[in-house]
Amino acid sequence: MTDFNSLKTESRNLKSANIDKMSALEIARLINEEDKTVAFAVTEALESIAQGIDAMADALKNGGRIFYVGAGTSGRLGVLDASECPPTYGVSRDTVIGIIAGGRDAAFESIEDAEDDFDSCVKQMKEKNFNTKDICVGLSASGSANCVKGALQYASSLSAKTISVSCNHNSPLIPLSDIAITVEVGPEVINGSTRMKAGTAQKMILNMLSTGAMVRFGRTRGNYMAYMIPSNIKLVDRAVRIICAKTGATPERAKAELDRANNVIADAIDAIEAEA
Repeated sequence: MTDFNSLKTESRNLKSANIDKMSALEIARLINEEDKTVAFAVTEALESIAQGIDAMADALKNGGRIFYVGAGTSGRLGVLDASECPPTYGVSRDTVIGIIAGGRDAAFESIEDAEDDFDSCVKQMKEKNFNTKDICVGLSASGSANCVKGALQYASSLSAKTISVSCNHNSPLIPLSDIAITVEVGPEVINGSTRMKAGTAQKMILNMLSTGAMVRFGRTRGNYMAYMIPSNIKLVDRAVRIICAKTGATPERAKAELDRANNVIADAIDAIEAEA
């Protein structure tokens, strides 16, 4: 049983003890000052984040998939990051998968008791045929979510790699993970509201993990989204500008090659460079 009193994410922030007496500007200033501490806390975990990047990239290179697993805010952040990988990096929707306790509905409305179900996320992993090539990234601000513990243990039982992301140095997820990313951001402005600093920290970490993994998986050219899916006017314009910047081609030539390459930016770049 988790001792919740020992978790920093559950402790009281004395700086905001009188927040209900503050003006709107004072509230905004206080939250802003607390948010400023998050990036510094994340700095302390860069080595483990780098290990996570390499592990995720290795899984992709070996034909595996990335599974984000969480409940509540943590689960929603995982679903968000997973949903943005296909349009940004041109990978299939099955390459990065977000699983949230309580299922799809929990992404849009609160189903708080779902995190207590040890098998809630495991069932969804099984439906997606999670296997030893895949990697499980367990997300829980407190580290106490039973559904994430269950997911990490299930992944380990298949000899799949596991990563945890939590915000307590005594997180129960640490011993269940091959790589434990722990960022202690301290008590929230509103006691226990981990959608705030803890959520911001998890979002920053997920940005690093997915971006780093996709870069090391070869889904960029330099810092250009060479496999981005140009699915609207703005993105087509961006794709043309990327091709021009990488090859020196005119916009007209770049657009023509993009059309010939079925909107695959990297292929259009390769075609132009092959003729140079």
